[in-house]
Amino acid sequence: MPEDASAARAAAEEESAFSHPPVDPDASAPYGDHPDQVIDFYAPRTGKASPAPLVVVLHGGAWRARYDRRHITPFADFLARRGFAVANVEYRRGGPDIPAQNAGGGTASVPPAGRWPETFDDVAAALDALPELAREALPSADARRIVLTGHSAGGHLALWAAARHVLPADSPWRTGRPAPLRGVVALAPIADLGMAAKLEVCDGAAVQLLGGPHSFAERVPHADPALLLPTGIATTLVQGRADRDVPYEVAESYADAAARSGEVVGVTLLEDVGHFPLIDPAADAAAVVAEEIAQLAF
Repeated sequence: MPEDASAARAAAEEESAFSHPPVDPDASAPYGDHPDQVIDFYAPRTGKASPAPLVVVLHGGAWRARYDRRHITPFADFLARRGFAVANVEYRRGGPDIPAQNAGGGTASVPPAGRWPETFDDVAAALDALPELAREALPSADARRIVLTGHSAGGHLALWAAARHVLPADSPWRTGRPAPLRGVVALAPIADLGMAAKLEVCDGAAVQLLGGPHSFAERVPHADPALLLPTGIATTLVQGRADRDVPYEVAESYADAAARSGEVVGVTLLEDVGHFPLIDPAADAAAVVAEEIAQLAF
């Protein structure tokens, strides 16, 4: 596809994904004192009395403050209408909430991505608190059947959260056992920080997440899912072949690293699909995502 046409399609996909009004949750619960330390819960919309699998959603946005959990609430509602209980996790992100580009079209005003260590502190704390919070806020959720999903930067955090038991021994986020998950479905994830840095994904967000070039090498063993393998947890990546924001090479690099570790990671590659249809309730790709989640949850 010509470059102009590819860019136009990507812009149209993004516009569609962000065209849906935010959907308010059925309940919310804090997991800490900071305003961003909150989880929104969505009850399954099917009307069935039996407990439903719990899908934990980690939103994307290059770990930057300008994107919060509100943009993924239509997708959370979409999953609830598919019969899942949903937990939409907020976490601290980097930089002020300002436009990604300055008036001249450059990237001088791109805010930093993520906060070290707060972004990781929050995801770890949220997942640790989730079972109890879900039992209290959402009785229709079955906390014994949890599937973790995330989009883009949230896909990175989902893969990372599922790998905490294989973090370095001195990591403050390491757990003594694998997380009680049915599996992970990572959507266009920034799954390999080294590859993402090489490709300058999202204006260098992977390097910024770890505090900049001076600290990247020191911190990457504690933060890069591609270095935390095998996990022993069922994992599927869903990736658009036409993704311009997080190119397929990033997911491919993670899958290759998993294979070298002796672990098989599923990769569902969608032709003629970019970055945002995976979380767009109006797109066929979102239905594919729901089916991948269902295969692990039920």
